[in-house]
Amino acid sequence: MRSPYWLLVVLILLLVGLQYRLWVGDGSLAQVTELKQQIADQQGENQRLLERNRILEAEVMELKQGMETVEERARHELGMVKEGETLYQLTE
Repeated sequence: MRSPYWLLVVLILLLVGLQYRLWVGDGSLAQVTELKQQIADQQGENQRLLERNRILEAEVMELKQGMETVEERARHELGMVKEGETLYQLTE
């Protein structure tokens, strides 16, 4: 009669091989956790960019519809004044 120890050794090696894949190999728990974190980070970035796009879209619509916004930007960003206005600049 053969000894059943070889079967026990084979089963232990099989268990170790499966555990290695679970903890270290491709598709391991650590890799899955890292990928979930990357997904969460990317979703946060996507939300930030969607909000930025929404603000830019509202700004574009505002610029297309009225001259007040164009005038305001010209005054603040370019330092322009209307014809006939006097600019007073105060310094300390």
